[in-house]
Amino acid sequence: MLTNERHDYILQLLDEKRTVKLQDLVEKTDASESTLRRDLTELENMGKLERVFGGAILPTRNLQEPSMDDKSTRNLKEKQSIAEFAATFVQEGDSVFLDAGTTTLQMIPHLKDKNPVVVTNGLPLAVALNEAGITTYLTGGMLKPRTGAFVGAGALAALGTYHFDICFLGVNGVHADYGYTTPDPEEAAIKKKAASHARKTYILADHSKVNKVSFATIMDLQEAALIVDGLPAESLKELEKITPVKVVEE
Repeated sequence: MLTNERHDYILQLLDEKRTVKLQDLVEKTDASESTLRRDLTELENMGKLERVFGGAILPTRNLQEPSMDDKSTRNLKEKQSIAEFAATFVQEGDSVFLDAGTTTLQMIPHLKDKNPVVVTNGLPLAVALNEAGITTYLTGGMLKPRTGAFVGAGALAALGTYHFDICFLGVNGVHADYGYTTPDPEEAAIKKKAASHARKTYILADHSKVNKVSFATIMDLQEAALIVDGLPAESLKELEKITPVKVVEE
């Protein structure tokens, strides 16, 4: 196939299936992986698709915010692995901030034996922490029905009264140029405020978030360490030039 024919074929498959795998494209077009990677990069630069680990998906709007239920079922195995690994950085009796996310929620079973004091702006997390017998403070503020997150002036004011040994944040995008991002500027402000009151901040992100950009910037990559599951070597190398990256082993 000529380049334009491959591009048309890739976009046609995306329209039909909403996702394509690189290996499937290799088999169906008889082109090499390196050629198809270039095709996907060119189409991504034109805004036609989004590259993800092992293939591509239709582009999403950067203001689109999945619900807590939607997010909880996506890449669940990866989130559980990241959460278990992240919990190893918590020391006995630490003061911890967990933001309102599905990966941070998965950390809770691994914190019970460490006797931490946890502050969160996530209503589902507060419930789970309480059930686990962990000392918990909830920020308050305006509750977002879609994500169960408390945001706004009240939440920011509450965060200003705490100081954390360690802070764990979820994000929607991790990008070398645009930093850590999320769809809602108010949630971005909460995350940034919590990080500014912590001695150490970790971003928890499964591989699908890498090279994605959402609407609101939280902070630059170098302002927090990144915990992520498996990444292509080139993506990992690019990120490691900017910030510490801890990769969860399978």
